[in-house]
Amino acid sequence: MLPTTGRRRVQIEGVSPEIDGGRFPIKRTVGEKVHLEVDMFCDSHDAIAGLILYRPESSQQWQEAPLSPLVNDRWQGEFTVSELGSYVYTVMGWVDHFKSWRRDLTKKLDAGQDVSIDWLIGAELVEKASQRASTEDVQALKDWAAKLNSEEKHSLVLMPDNTLSDALIVLMDKYPDRELATLYENLLKITVDREKARFSTWYEMFPRSCGTPGKHGTFADCEARLPYIASMGFDVLYLPPIHPIGLKFRKGKNNATQAELEDVGVPWGIGGPEGGHKVVNPQLGTLEDFHKFALKAAEYGIELALDIAYQCSPDHPYVQKHPQWFKHRPDGSIQYAENPPKKYQDIYPIDFESEEWQSLWEELKSIVQFWIDQGIRIFRVDNPHTKAFPFWEWMIGEIKQAYPDTIFLAEAFTRPKMMYRLAKMGFTQSYTYFTWRNTKSELTRYLQELTQTDVHEFFRPNFWPNTPDILPEFLQLGGQPAFIIRLILAGTLTASYGIYGLAFELCENRPLKEGSEEYLDSEKYQIRNWDLDSPDSIKDVIARVNCIRHTHPALQSNKSLRFHEIDNEEVICYSKQAEGEYEETGLKSDLIVVVVNLNPYHTQSGRICLPLESLGLKPKQPYQLHDLLKDTQYSCRGEFFHVELNPQVNPAHIFWVKQYVSPSTRPMWDGNYIAPEEYV
Repeated sequence: MLPTTGRRRVQIEGVSPEIDGGRFPIKRTVGEKVHLEVDMFCDSHDAIAGLILYRPESSQQWQEAPLSPLVNDRWQGEFTVSELGSYVYTVMGWVDHFKSWRRDLTKKLDAGQDVSIDWLIGAELVEKASQRASTEDVQALKDWAAKLNSEEKHSLVLMPDNTLSDALIVLMDKYPDRELATLYENLLKITVDREKARFSTWYEMFPRSCGTPGKHGTFADCEARLPYIASMGFDVLYLPPIHPIGLKFRKGKNNATQAELEDVGVPWGIGGPEGGHKVVNPQLGTLEDFHKFALKAAEYGIELALDIAYQCSPDHPYVQKHPQWFKHRPDGSIQYAENPPKKYQDIYPIDFESEEWQSLWEELKSIVQFWIDQGIRIFRVDNPHTKAFPFWEWMIGEIKQAYPDTIFLAEAFTRPKMMYRLAKMGFTQSYTYFTWRNTKSELTRYLQELTQTDVHEFFRPNFWPNTPDILPEFLQLGGQPAFIIRLILAGTLTASYGIYGLAFELCENRPLKEGSEEYLDSEKYQIRNWDLDSPDSIKDVIARVNCIRHTHPALQSNKSLRFHEIDNEEVICYSKQAEGEYEETGLKSDLIVVVVNLNPYHTQSGRICLPLESLGLKPKQPYQLHDLLKDTQYSCRGEFFHVELNPQVNPAHIFWVKQYVSPSTRPMWDGNYIAPEEYV
């Protein structure tokens, strides 16, 4: 049987971005561009043309973006997504007979050949274009066709170099002949989120620790904590589960298997006599109190994020009403959570192989729906890699179709392929391995994987230096400088990051025992009373870093991250840029260069090489480095300069780079800061 598309000669392949053959969408936020590349060619020597077709999935009206050739049959184009929700896009290519004709006409004219027939062919092509044209251009095309057939065509149509008039080319490009165009077989998708999906600053807080000493905190106490959080520049406040906590097998302080009467339990042991996932812990207040707290947070520019933990305490109503949703052991008891040799008798995991999985899925989705109805649009999901992947794709898809502004953060500290699959299936952001990447080579390799491969099209990292579960060895041993180093790395390497406070800003570094990443006296098991005004707090540094992040667009995206040479493995240097006109800098981008001493114990120095021209700087002119952490400015000339970083005084520089050098700039080394190469 003959094919139905045998006359379509253009071949399309190698489309990028395209995730798993179009199985999954790429991700963007409103206002971001999609840069597309594709291999496109045809048989013979005919010229071809192509474009990108794209539209919101809810619309039937295609929009178009042109493709331009690169090299070796590679083409590129870009378009901007402007609405929340889902977009679709594909590629179209066709043989451009007019372009082939005008290319060959010029060659024949230059060679002095007879082109009388060629003029007739061109006139015919223009006449056909007039039949495709809109009313206002029909007569113009007919006039051009007449000129091509006239005796004076050389003077009317040709330029001095034997090329056609630009006016005719523009008009013909407007009405190409796409009758035999090839349409790429895959209709590709984009998930378009709001800005916070790309750029957000998270703070984790246990509400029960917000009260006065000796008392369980309430939502009213949380309200009183908001000015403190806002003063540090956080825009997302993440709360561990706020639901009733089970009594059976409740854990005591420091994960003791026997709880004392006063022990408050683990918030992730969800469910008690008061209810389950759709109820607030009465010790925190009422649902109305929660609404009041959320509204007050919004006044400070802070959005609440709630924890979604699909698991139950033995006291959860689901255990009695829906025992079929849990796995049962041969003795008839329900299987509690285990990660051998660890046992979590206070938590029953959900059985996603339950024969009544449909009702289970609907109920789990209804939990998210309930909190959406309360005004919540950001969810941090606990251990999603331990739940069925098909469920996540269905649930997140259903929710985001109705509420496209919803954000899901995956707390998936697991193997890379699992983390990436969860992102493909709909999770907006994900925790990462940053928590354990400390050396220059580890950080460089990991960030290049996240930002310079196809991973960046679907996986948005959210860097956390610590969590209630993880007190890394680097923080345990490195003292206050280690916390500042990890803060600056997290806040500048990626556009989204978070900290578990107050443990982080107060530099809490006591492990449960040697070799453990668990906190001693962890808030997971008990109420902690923190000294917000401790002289050891690094809250002012955090506030400064977050102010820089919110002021500079370069730090609000990951795609421009570049690492730069420095002759010391204990110091890392990288840059980020954001396009735009910045009159005060003399550059066409917001350019930030970050230098960090990765050693929290000793002063480190090194010679940095910046590729000035590729960064948009004029190589032969001086430029200014404005250290935004210390508000100090330095002048430099040439691609090399020297830095020295004392972790006790200034473990890092965050430089705002300007081509313009002000008269007050210091072209000298003061011992603690930068030494431009020409002055050393």
